Amino acid sequence: MIKSMTGFGKATLELETKNINVEVRSLNSKGADVSLRLSSSFRNFELELRNEISKQLERGKIDVSIYSESKLAETPVEINVALAKSYHEQLKKLAKELNEPLTDSIHQILKMPDVLKNERKDADVNEWKQIKTAVAKAITELNEFRLKEGESIRIDFEERLGKIASYLEQIKKLDQNRIPTIKEKIKNNLNEILGKDKYDENRLEQELIFYIEKLDLNEEKVRLKTHLDYFISTMVEPSAGRKLNFIGQEIGREINTIGSKANDAEIQKLVVLMKDELEKIKEQTNNVL
Repeated sequence: MIKSMTGFGKATLELETKNINVEVRSLNSKGADVSLRLSSSFRNFELELRNEISKQLERGKIDVSIYSESKLAETPVEINVALAKSYHEQLKKLAKELNEPLTDSIHQILKMPDVLKNERKDADVNEWKQIKTAVAKAITELNEFRLKEGESIRIDFEERLGKIASYLEQIKKLDQNRIPTIKEKIKNNLNEILGKDKYDENRLEQELIFYIEKLDLNEEKVRLKTHLDYFISTMVEPSAGRKLNFIGQEIGREINTIGSKANDAEIQKLVVLMKDELEKIKEQTNNVL
């Protein structure tokens, strides 16, 4: 089943002292481009999380956000009181020796090294296991989103491939009279220019055979139909985005060859319509996992 690279998932985990919020977003990309936004307490688990995300989501520009909201009225900043007192005593001595007033000493002391400490506790292993469960839930939701988007892409593919197949059938009908018409046109032109019976009929037939072979579309028509069928059968394969993109390129080559060899205005119009549908298909294959 086709799966889009675009998706979104979220999950919330309620712990005793905090709430954990997880959001995972993905857009199309050639490879797995994982960007993490984590609270500092989760940094020890960053590599593990990055590897798991790449394994589960395979490809895409993936943004993961994990942040916590504390339920406690805690202050993460602490003042090293003993060190602050020591700085204060030193400043008083200096002011006395310099015979200068000691003004705004608290403000100055707070700027001293190591007076303010920002201590955050790292998440423990048990807490991280619970967080990983929330991450897995968000990934599951994102994958469901991807599948839903993928189903829309599949329907669009089938509709556009059906149009190309329909145009191909019209080309086959037009092609039945194309070669005789070209031959007749060449002979009429020769008769107008040289006059009837003024050229070698046998030599003309030989040259026409050589010329008509270059205009023959049978191989291209067969290959184009084969590629269209192959595209449809490949859509059921897992992670088929790159493969579908390659098949789309092959479809394009056959359409272009038909257009260059057609020498027929009506067939050329159908070729333009086929190219239009193919371009829309190729745009969508870039978003398929």
